[in-house]
Amino acid sequence: MQVAIYGGSFDPPHVANLMTAAYVLAAGGFERLLVVPVYEHAFDKPLAPFEHRTRMSRLCFAGLRDVEVSDLEATLPRPSYTERTLEHIAREHPDWRLRFVMGSDALAAVEKWHDYERVKALAPPFVVTRRGFERPGDAPAVLPEVSSSRIRELFTRPTNDDAARRELAALVPEGVRRYVEEHRLYRL
Repeated sequence: MQVAIYGGSFDPPHVANLMTAAYVLAAGGFERLLVVPVYEHAFDKPLAPFEHRTRMSRLCFAGLRDVEVSDLEATLPRPSYTERTLEHIAREHPDWRLRFVMGSDALAAVEKWHDYERVKALAPPFVVTRRGFERPGDAPAVLPEVSSSRIRELFTRPTNDDAARRELAALVPEGVRRYVEEHRLYRL
């Protein structure tokens, strides 16, 4: 079985994440896509609690067939490294042929990754080109520029800020927006 592994912070998950998943399934020939929110950021970036990011991811990807959101990283040893997650998945599912989904922007930072060569060996990258990060020979950019930090900032604005509400409606799936508001995430 061809399985794409899509890891990330998903803090919060947004329309570009959803578009990535749909694109990978449509263009990559995968039978399944496993979304794996990171338990903690490898570069110590602060994140919303894992349980919230996992629940929001389930809401975000709920409409896509053949997509599963996994809470696997909560059970793995720390620190959270991509190759450890991939090793675990490969051990648990030896019949899966893995590919690791990554944006073209992430390629510029692979020298900072822990054992990127092992990541490539376990699950060769399936690169999705992001606008502004095109390279010669890449497929056309298919993702809009969406900034999670911008989205988090918009959630800090007063609920009567109509411009912020409109922008959030364009960037974040409705179920995720409702969840963030209900749990008062990203409020200062």
